[in-house]
Amino acid sequence: MAKLSLSVAVGPYDRTRALIDGSVQIDGVEPACMTLSPEEIFFRALRHAEFDICELSLSSFTVKTASGGGPYVGVPAFVSRAFRHTSIYVRTDRIKKPEDLKGKKVGVPEYQLTANVWARAILEDDYGVKPSDIHWIRGGIEEAGRPEKISINLPKDVKLDNAPEGKTISAMLAEGTIDGFIAPRPPSLPKNTPHVGWLFPDPVAAAKDYFKRTGIFPIMHLVGVRRTLAEQHPWLPGAVFKAFSQAKDAALDYLSDTSATKVTLPFVEERLAEARALMGEDFWSYGLEANRKTLENFLKHHHAQGLSARPVKPEELFHPGTHEQFKV
Repeated sequence: MAKLSLSVAVGPYDRTRALIDGSVQIDGVEPACMTLSPEEIFFRALRHAEFDICELSLSSFTVKTASGGGPYVGVPAFVSRAFRHTSIYVRTDRIKKPEDLKGKKVGVPEYQLTANVWARAILEDDYGVKPSDIHWIRGGIEEAGRPEKISINLPKDVKLDNAPEGKTISAMLAEGTIDGFIAPRPPSLPKNTPHVGWLFPDPVAAAKDYFKRTGIFPIMHLVGVRRTLAEQHPWLPGAVFKAFSQAKDAALDYLSDTSATKVTLPFVEERLAEARALMGEDFWSYGLEANRKTLENFLKHHHAQGLSARPVKPEELFHPGTHEQFKV
């Protein structure tokens, strides 16, 4: 059988490196790999379905799933995960604690971004700050005029306005015309901008406490396979999941080899041991069942925040061929 020649678009992560350099192969596939930023991949995938296999936003994919499905089927290889306590910046001269955000203006690059869904979930579950308590301002982080990638219909009690023409939410935070900022990237600020900092002064401690209480390591991105390809080749999503899992395992083996540190950062060995002590050996798990609780929490908030038209179950996100894996 001739291999399928397919395009693969992912970020240049250690957990995707083995796929990019070819040391891990997708069974039956001859890949043309592109390493791009998430913003570019998501825009091109969601607007024009340009790639055969690609990284996708969990939030955007959930919007599509709730409304009947988009051009991709999901694979539970979670190539991006992050605790989003570091995503919330505030004017420290007026916001001292999460509850102070009630009645204030907070900038977001897009309301439906996965990082923002998780940040709003943290604010509501742990501090009683609901999305309707905040006046949301949408604008680009570094470039003005950023639109939502996909259309959304928010609850009537949620107030969302566009930033003034020509303004970024980074500039508005620096000027003090907004009180907070939530995004996957930090604000782009002039050096030594006063009165701007994290909402949580020690976000690592806050995230560790969150994990100890909830057992949740937030998922940001999954992998998608073009739906028409999955229908024509039902073995393909399972093969993609297998390869992405192998690539992640290779990355962890590489990271664990401390004969010479593989990351240009001190204390990598210590941080790896620390993560495993807190979160277990498989702290960056792939697969449906290992992540059911995290997915259920996300999907609950996604619907409550008005982003998904109906409640979505975790199984609906992923191709049936990826729900279970064989065992030897």
